[in-house]
Amino acid sequence: MRALRKLAWIGCVLASLCAPIVVPADAREQVDVELVFLADASLSIDDAEIEFQRQGYADAMRHPEVLSAIARGALGKIAVTFIEWADHRSQDPVVPWMVVDGAASADVFARTLMARERVTYGMNAIGAALAEGTRQITQNDYDGLRKIIDFSADSANNWSGIPIEDGRAQALAAGITINGLAVLCRADDCSGRPVAYDLEEAFTKRIIGGPGSFVITADSATRFAEAVRRKLILELARVPDRPKG
Repeated sequence: MRALRKLAWIGCVLASLCAPIVVPADAREQVDVELVFLADASLSIDDAEIEFQRQGYADAMRHPEVLSAIARGALGKIAVTFIEWADHRSQDPVVPWMVVDGAASADVFARTLMARERVTYGMNAIGAALAEGTRQITQNDYDGLRKIIDFSADSANNWSGIPIEDGRAQALAAGITINGLAVLCRADDCSGRPVAYDLEEAFTKRIIGGPGSFVITADSATRFAEAVRRKLILELARVPDRPKG
């Protein structure tokens, strides 16, 4: 009988060792901001423009002013992912979720972003892109003081997938702020604004939302990099203090 009890005890120990580990929700890593970059990679953007666009984000993340803004946060770190989007079936996490907490990790983000080949093509599906941004934030391993979708595009058209309004509503219901980068030009020789409508106004009325949401415009190659950096600094500067208790 004693031997049987010993065997049973050993069996319980082994079973506990083999059981799956359940991580409680409050074990998620805490950060100042959960930030999804949603970058336009639709058919209106060629490969050279994709590389130029990525370089703008890579340079922005490495910039001393951005690193200073991260350091001034309550926790001094943010969680980011960079996703290129096109049609409703095409959203590519070029840089998977990672923590940026200083120059070294910012450089990892930048090098990873520039190293990946483009795989995303298709017509605009903004509603689906916003929904993917929401899914990425609600299902990640981080707990941010603020949750932000940083959306960029050169049009406000939606050719497939769910309506923009539905994707936007999903994000806002999840407590996510959507900010916009209206890209009027990625090269110095472009003609500028869309012919039929005001892109900034369309972003303001249909896409952005949440507390403190805003649109920044990029209308030249020089202004694109500057706009990305300025937008990121504004987003990081609005981080509130973590509640005590």
